[in-house]
Amino acid sequence: MRYPAGMAEIELQRVSMSFGGGALLDHVSLAVERGERIGLVGRNGAGKSTLLAILAGELAPDEGEVVRRTGVTVATLAQAVPAGREGTVRELCEAAVVGDADHAPEHDWEAEKRVSRALERLKLDPDAKLAELSAGTLRRALLARALCAEPDVLVLDEPTNHLDLDSVLALEESLLSRRGALVFVTHDRAFLRRVATRIVDLDRGNLRSFECDYATYLDRNADRLAAEEKADAEFDKKLAQEEVWIRKGILARRTRNMGRVRALVQMRKERAERRERAGAVRAKLVEAERSGTLLLRAKGLRHSFGAGDDEVKIADGFDFELLRGDRVGVVGPNGCGKSTLLKLLLGEIEPDEGEVRHGTKLLIGRFDQLHDGLREDRSVLENVCPGGDTVTVGGTTRHALGYLQDFLFTPDQALGPVGRLSGGEKNRVQLARILARPCNLLVLDEPTNDLDVPTLELLEEMLEGFGGTLLLVSHDREFLDNVVTSIVVSEGDGVWTEHVGGYTDWRERREAVERAEAEVAAKKAAKSTPAPGKATAKSGGAKKLTYPEEHELKGLPDKIEALEAEHARLAEPMHDPAFYKQPAEVQKAAHAALARATEELERAMARWEELESLR
Repeated sequence: MRYPAGMAEIELQRVSMSFGGGALLDHVSLAVERGERIGLVGRNGAGKSTLLAILAGELAPDEGEVVRRTGVTVATLAQAVPAGREGTVRELCEAAVVGDADHAPEHDWEAEKRVSRALERLKLDPDAKLAELSAGTLRRALLARALCAEPDVLVLDEPTNHLDLDSVLALEESLLSRRGALVFVTHDRAFLRRVATRIVDLDRGNLRSFECDYATYLDRNADRLAAEEKADAEFDKKLAQEEVWIRKGILARRTRNMGRVRALVQMRKERAERRERAGAVRAKLVEAERSGTLLLRAKGLRHSFGAGDDEVKIADGFDFELLRGDRVGVVGPNGCGKSTLLKLLLGEIEPDEGEVRHGTKLLIGRFDQLHDGLREDRSVLENVCPGGDTVTVGGTTRHALGYLQDFLFTPDQALGPVGRLSGGEKNRVQLARILARPCNLLVLDEPTNDLDVPTLELLEEMLEGFGGTLLLVSHDREFLDNVVTSIVVSEGDGVWTEHVGGYTDWRERREAVERAEAEVAAKKAAKSTPAPGKATAKSGGAKKLTYPEEHELKGLPDKIEALEAEHARLAEPMHDPAFYKQPAEVQKAAHAALARATEELERAMARWEELESLR
């Protein structure tokens, strides 16, 4: 292939880029090598998307050079979803794998297989029309197109946005199996930990490369920032001393200390050019008066859209109680109705059947993933403080502009329209609105989309310290594990089940039950199929079974049937959400008993196969 020794796929050489303010990229250099997976990290607005666009060739830098290996191919996924697409999902993906007329997809089985595999992994309807897709589904289609192309370099900007958890896991497997290079930006820390082989940090216009995984990067970067802070403090102290010296002693020592004066001028210049790190969001949740013990109760909830074959069930006999202090996550694939379920529980829409009762003293703080509560034509200030310019938080009254600076909004941004903001900035506006009002039930629908990692971690800290009740929808595994104490999971067709613990706890339990059920099914299949060596043993005159062996073989089917019944009896409670509300020691004992039953059943099946083969 076309790989000159030591040549990178793409190389940036002293590249600079700015859009009127401080430089987003300040003479940075970066080499993207074949086979590596680079996770690009940095604060919102640091320039990550700009850097990806330059790597992809979609944007030319102000200065510097971009060197590409001859013949290198690049496929991209942008953070923004383009409008005006025509054709079907299949046609979009097929266009990505067509080399020329002699290699059209209908004559290229490998290309056809790539398209089918990508569509299946991302759960896409190949015949769906692009013009009719939602923004989230269209984004998944564009991601499938990028994967189908199998480029030398894959550039992905927030690839996990709008993907459900199963799709995220499938995407991880696809990326881990690729041989080409990958450069990506994501807020999903679990995704970053699993996929990235190198971390590149974009901070104040500079790039720093860490040849390690994400967990190691966090430790090394913390050490680097601590050392930088210490060096800056020592520099500022010395500068202050020199300023005192020049004011007091320059007249008496003008001729002998011009070198020291020139050094002071240089220090002033360095201090003026120093770019401070962007501040962190500073905020905390204000809990309202305690609610009653019961916040809401749903009984026999049924709701659906459409009719006949087109009916989509959102809830089918759903019963649910939310008690004070509960921290519940709602999990399920895209389109299963998670956001609609929240609206049903909050009384924003009426169910087809059943009822929802709310408790007393209920004050709700609501975060909506579609930003429906924000007025795009109004300023940030007007959205957060309608009809005024002050906000009272924790008993303290503050000017709204100062309050919004805690959420990293400059006065110009605070007075500008919300419609000009990025997705991450709109999320910060919603957080500022919620935190400006006391609440005892916090409802968050996909709050982590477009947030940078530091803000996401701050949100986790705020939620951990919140004494009220939490109900949230999220596809971020690590966020769910760190925040919730139970999850409500969509089982499909309007069925929801509740499980104690976070997402990882539930998935491990589900996989354990699935493995046990698969083993039992395999044993049943083996029991009903004659052993391969049976006929051969008879025709070859294999040794006859002894009388005790004949007697043992005769009794094994009944024994296996009894063991299967016992196994089913032990596994049955684990399908009931109430099982996981029992103490941990009770759950542990039940799992141990199931494991023993599985082992005993396997031994019996193996013995039956052995004796049948000898018979």
